[in-house]
Amino acid sequence: MDQLAQDIIGKIKVHADPGIGAITPETELSELGIHSLELTEIIFDLEEAYGIEIEMNTAEAWSKLSDVGDIVDAVRVLIAKKG
Repeated sequence: MDQLAQDIIGKIKVHADPGIGAITPETELSELGIHSLELTEIIFDLEEAYGIEIEMNTAEAWSKLSDVGDIVDAVRVLIAKKG
């Protein structure tokens, strides 16, 4: 797991249920106890941290992202486009 994945997991962990345990790229979002408000906050955190714009509403986000790795991959693509 690279530094970007570790940083994103750290940001997600802040919003996840405290008892979730270890979060990996394979962790399903549904297991994290994250609801739409928390997902929106995570998206804002990622946009601010990496200077990117994530263009999706929360409903789209839930349908397109199934695990933590999906979020990492999406952010990685947006960072690459920015650079």
